[in-house]
Amino acid sequence: MAGLVEGKVALITGAGSGIGRATALEFARQGARVVAADIVSETAAETAQLIQAEGGEAASVLVDVTDEAAVAAMVDFTVAEYGRLDCAHNNAGILGPLSDIANYPREEFDRVLAVNVTGVWLCLQAEVRQMLKQDAPDGGHTIVNTSSVAGLVSNQAIPAYTVSKHAVIGLTTSAAQSYGRQGIRVNAVCPALIETAMSMPFQVDPDKPSTTRVRQAIDRNGQPEEVAALVVWLSSAASSFVTGTPVRVDGGALA
Repeated sequence: MAGLVEGKVALITGAGSGIGRATALEFARQGARVVAADIVSETAAETAQLIQAEGGEAASVLVDVTDEAAVAAMVDFTVAEYGRLDCAHNNAGILGPLSDIANYPREEFDRVLAVNVTGVWLCLQAEVRQMLKQDAPDGGHTIVNTSSVAGLVSNQAIPAYTVSKHAVIGLTTSAAQSYGRQGIRVNAVCPALIETAMSMPFQVDPDKPSTTRVRQAIDRNGQPEEVAALVVWLSSAASSFVTGTPVRVDGGALA
């Protein structure tokens, strides 16, 4: 039985850990050739090696998503390795400090927006430019951006992150409207608390990762693999009429 993205080429940023690594692995398990990109080259290479150990095809590349030349080089690397780019998951992001707005450091605010907003914008630009050169695969070319439930509601403890993730949804809907007629679908995933290193500040007891300051209707944290499954579905022909949509994967946190 063919996988959901059989024969496609997928590029994932922030692929060295957490949701990005889980997504890279799921893309490979569903039949894609994968490029794992991360600002830490060693962790990106580890993700590619995990895919290869399972019999999949993968390569890794170093990228700083705030660097326009590095982002362009990442896409060029993908095309040089596999001949095209069909699916992209713009997942690289940072949380920033926990602080109220009045005391939030300017340099930290700028850093969060540079990675989470400018980084997604630069990736979208480079990916769209490449996709427009190609014939669209079954289900169209696809881009999935990682937003958050903090992109749908406010979180006073993480104001810069909240602003950035609202902006990611704006970029997503704008790109979807711009390129839908040209065979490119753009969606966003909006996770709640997922058990990754980024969720550590919200854990009440570090020795018990399932204990958090936020409760969801499903009384546990999400797993990276649960977000990955949604990303891959949004990147497949199974979701061919879905675009411009921020999709919650939040265990009912906003229900």
